[in-house]
Amino acid sequence: MRYCRDMHGYGETPPAAQWPDGAHIAVQFVLNYEEGGENCVLHGDAASEAFLSEIVGAAQWAGQRHWNMESIYEYGARAGFWRLHRLLTEKAVPVTVYGVATALQRSPAQVAAMLEAGWEIASHGLKWVEHKDMPADEERQAIAQAIRLHTLVTGERPRGWYTGRCSVNTVDLVTETGGFDYISDTYADDLPYWYEHDGRQQLIIPYTLDANDMRFATPQGFNSGDQFFSYLKDSFDALYAEGAAGSPKMMSIGLHCRLIGRPGRVMALARFIDYVQSHDKVWVARRVDIAEHWARTHPPQPAAERPSRMDEAAFVARFGDIFEHSPWIARRAFAGELSPANDTAIGLAAALTFQFRAASAEERLGVLVAHPDLAGKLAQAKRLTASSTEEQASAGLDALTDAERDRFTALNDAYVAKFGFPFIIAVRDNTKASILAAFEKRIANDRDTELATACKQVERIALLRLKALLPG
Repeated sequence: MRYCRDMHGYGETPPAAQWPDGAHIAVQFVLNYEEGGENCVLHGDAASEAFLSEIVGAAQWAGQRHWNMESIYEYGARAGFWRLHRLLTEKAVPVTVYGVATALQRSPAQVAAMLEAGWEIASHGLKWVEHKDMPADEERQAIAQAIRLHTLVTGERPRGWYTGRCSVNTVDLVTETGGFDYISDTYADDLPYWYEHDGRQQLIIPYTLDANDMRFATPQGFNSGDQFFSYLKDSFDALYAEGAAGSPKMMSIGLHCRLIGRPGRVMALARFIDYVQSHDKVWVARRVDIAEHWARTHPPQPAAERPSRMDEAAFVARFGDIFEHSPWIARRAFAGELSPANDTAIGLAAALTFQFRAASAEERLGVLVAHPDLAGKLAQAKRLTASSTEEQASAGLDALTDAERDRFTALNDAYVAKFGFPFIIAVRDNTKASILAAFEKRIANDRDTELATACKQVERIALLRLKALLPG
């Protein structure tokens, strides 16, 4: 069973973004241009629009025009856009526009103003409609039509893509189409990352739904400009501090002409821009600029070994001896739920250890018994597994004096006689002296205590072995 979602990402140590001029944060303003591309029977849609307007809780009107809804969207094109255009150009803010192709076609003056200002116009799809139930072939055709129409209207093919009201297929379909510097239909990270589909590496620049004026139009969203400004400021401050501490991130701000373009809200955006510009070590950029930087600074790497993508034979051959002479653990892990989160040492150790812990008491005891004595007869006869040989050598157990060897032999014999399994310890965590000290201390334990201790050590040995094979 495979779980396709990636819950690990960059993990504890994300890459150094290396923003230009040592910036602590990359700030990116997105202006969504959807007015004229929304659901409307005039556009051949089955019903009116119901999404992101002043009419909170609006419902679609099947087969009818919704005059109030249409006029709210018209406000975005007629008034809101120009108010935002004046603000953003006066403050020299680089902007990425998410432009719905049919909306752009219906707004020639606004498109001309975007181009004159040097704004990037990325594709926001063919129409501002829901895609979740759209068949893949139909969505593929809509993507192609959006690219063609966008190119005809703006004079350039879009380099970025964001559907927004996407389907589970959207990112794969756009990756398959090719020709995009980035896709933004994800909210999964504070940094860009590479996504692989069908052998093709596609850069993803995550977007935002929290630092977004859409929350003026949702229940329990922003009720005033002050709330919007406060949220943006706190987000900026947190990310700026992380960048100053050596972990630079990216902040996206989502805007809509018909929402933030209202006079009662736009001043909050103006205050936030002033706040951003009052800081040094800030890179305000278009999304395509971020894409170019990331592709240059962090290009896609050749696919590393990924346990979750192996076939069973390769998986068991590679990891069958992580738990000593117990390939059944690897087989059960393979049959379980593996995902990208299990492609690291910690992740795969968790999957294998889960199966060890879930096994019967007899099976767990069998794993313990499969371990060799420390510095015992198998070691002397050079019949240990490669992992055990390296581990024992790391603590000098392959070069004992006669007296040390006699001491280990006596302890081994007494331990096995008392507990029924060999003494097990993560040798790589220890020295010869600390191993002997632990041996002499643990031999005094009762069996239940020592059984639990030995099992913990088996799990630790597995993790250390995996850390020698896989990243983090």
